[in-house]
Amino acid sequence: MSNQNQVRAKKHLGQHFLRDENIAKKIADTLTLQGYKDVLEIGPGMGILTKYLLKKDIKTHVIEIDTESVEYLKNNYLNLSDRIYEKDFLKYDLTEVFKEQPFAIIGNFPYNISSQIVFKTLEMRHQIPEFSGMFQKEVAQRICSKEGSKIYGILSVLTQAFYDAEYLFTVPPSVFNPPPKVDSGVLLLKRKESFTLPCDEALFFKVVKTGFQQRRKTLRNSLKTLNLSDNLKANTIFGQRPEQLSVSQFIELTSLIENDQN
Repeated sequence: MSNQNQVRAKKHLGQHFLRDENIAKKIADTLTLQGYKDVLEIGPGMGILTKYLLKKDIKTHVIEIDTESVEYLKNNYLNLSDRIYEKDFLKYDLTEVFKEQPFAIIGNFPYNISSQIVFKTLEMRHQIPEFSGMFQKEVAQRICSKEGSKIYGILSVLTQAFYDAEYLFTVPPSVFNPPPKVDSGVLLLKRKESFTLPCDEALFFKVVKTGFQQRRKTLRNSLKTLNLSDNLKANTIFGQRPEQLSVSQFIELTSLIENDQN
């Protein structure tokens, strides 16, 4: 391998390069490798996680927006060269690579786009049975949190509707270059198989997002813009605040609204 210092971490890309080999291996080992033959790593940087993925019985692909990192990977991981995509994950149409086949996602995600990575995964969930990665600790905890928690919110409900979310372990700032100002957290999402949302998906997303935009208010007030009938608003569920509702209650709420609007 070439010198680790060849790629500078770029602030505008939210880059913090992991330096701890044990943690990199531990993250790679979070994948079960069940239900897919390909894995896509987002933002591999200098490939500390990539090299452990390449040792597994799976086809590794990486997507990286930083030209300098791409050059480094091409020079150091020759067996990966035709599966390095110099693209923006959020804007790239992944079906160009994977067509309709399933694949897992893994990565030490740039903090500034980590929530958007999850939202894009939810859009493509039919192809993504498993998702593992490192986030800012607070975001990882939020994704995995349950109703009643102060950090429970849009990301928690939408992710947990389709995936079982598990917070795995915490990673300190000291193992990164440069060190971030906060702890990181690694989580694993496993898609709920044979699960179909029993209500309109677009409406479900809208209800969850609208509800949490004014999380201190009751749903009767925060969902005013959906023009609910007085009869529906009399239902006791509307007297609750969004953070009090479980994922299944949000699904139930959406079904009530859907029936009211038809």
